[in-house]
Amino acid sequence: MMRLSLLIFGLILSFALQAKTITLDSLSKEQSKKPNVIFILADQWRAQELGYAGSENVITPNLDALAEESLVFHNAVSVSPVCTPWRASFMTGQYPLTNGIFYNDKPLPTEALTAGKIYKEEGYHTGYIGKWHLNGHPRGADSFASRDLPVPKERRQGFDYWKVREVTHNYNNSFYFDENNEKHFWEGYDVFPQTDSAISFINKNTDHPFFLMLSYGPPHDPYFSAPEEFKKLYHEDQIKLRPNVPEELQDSARHVLAGYYAHCTALDKAIGDLLSALDEAGLKDNTILVFSSEHGDMLLSKGVLKKQRPWDESIKVPLLIRYPDRYGNSRKDIYDPINTPDLLPTLLGMSKIEIPNTMEGTNFSKQLKMEKDLGNEAALVMLPVPFHEWKFMNGGREYRGIRTRRYTYVKDLLGPWLLYDNEKDPYQMNNLVGKEEFRQLQEELEQILQAKLTKTNDAFLPADRYMEMWNYLYDHPGGRSDSTRLENYLQINRND
Repeated sequence: MMRLSLLIFGLILSFALQAKTITLDSLSKEQSKKPNVIFILADQWRAQELGYAGSENVITPNLDALAEESLVFHNAVSVSPVCTPWRASFMTGQYPLTNGIFYNDKPLPTEALTAGKIYKEEGYHTGYIGKWHLNGHPRGADSFASRDLPVPKERRQGFDYWKVREVTHNYNNSFYFDENNEKHFWEGYDVFPQTDSAISFINKNTDHPFFLMLSYGPPHDPYFSAPEEFKKLYHEDQIKLRPNVPEELQDSARHVLAGYYAHCTALDKAIGDLLSALDEAGLKDNTILVFSSEHGDMLLSKGVLKKQRPWDESIKVPLLIRYPDRYGNSRKDIYDPINTPDLLPTLLGMSKIEIPNTMEGTNFSKQLKMEKDLGNEAALVMLPVPFHEWKFMNGGREYRGIRTRRYTYVKDLLGPWLLYDNEKDPYQMNNLVGKEEFRQLQEELEQILQAKLTKTNDAFLPADRYMEMWNYLYDHPGGRSDSTRLENYLQINRND
């Protein structure tokens, strides 16, 4: 009888262990079905400067090859074309006046619901490498000094693997802080060791879903600090300029562009290394891979450098999304505009994760699956507060605008400012605002803009009002209090 009892007990235990093994195996398989997500973010890479986008100058073979396997977005628009506002908008799926991050170096609230937190809650391993620019600084602290400080653990917005510096553009003498806030230096040009760290993270997570952000600093200025092997690829006298570069600045533009392109090609090489590693790990098909940028760079089009402005060189960014298991391996071109707050909801939709009601952007994953365009009429563009390089004393102004598939329409506080037909005038050299023959078009675009502002609860107030609402200080001289009266200021700077 004792033997029979032991035999029965042994059988029950065996079945229980087998069942547990089956359950664990099932869970493991279920976990593996979740798509990995890799978001590669360049800083200040404008949409026009890629081989697949038609550039005759820049050398980007790896990104061009990636485009042939990806969803290629021709009108990806930065909601506010400057670093911290874009990052906060992407991380939260919100517009800048909702999360309060409309100015560089202001702190994204610790309690914000972000991409890192959502994917972590869904069982993903989360990692972040490179430039962060979301920690900000306390009221009254120096913004640039704060960029060299570590980010406290509770302020990392759900990311666990951590090799991050708040901000640096010294790419050849670059340091970062790890999970324990210990300081380390990247060896050489930081793009390459950062990519190596990303590859290491991928290889350590081949059996578990992960969400990784790899945030590069280049091709953001300084324009002349790429490795020599990439600088040698470009000769200033062979660079073709956009027609909207003023004649007196064309030599300077070629000089700047040669350095900018060297950064681009260096990044392209690093991204090629990462793509190869992803293939070797067998993760290509089940990985959502995104390449984009926060904003562009004027690069002396219209006679100015850098961002914040509402022209295409500043607001349009590259956007590639490759996800073979869902969208196949062939290129699909998307022409309807997509805006920064739409990116995270769309990624969550691709990942089959419920989209929180805090998000204001649109999930376009179903439209993309149906191989249709987005059906999106316009993307909103805003600059609630000009600052730093385009502060008021440098000609900066508050504006709101829309970028449709064909048109750009922008207002400042005095009324309509810019109207372009980008199909007939791709370099935005003929401002149509106020012209009688385009009055109906202007009215239609005004209605679309007003609908966007109403939907986002944007009253389009002067900059000082938003700074007061959020208890912010201007970081450096040049805020509204340093300018003349609003009316005089805008009238003086009206002739663009």
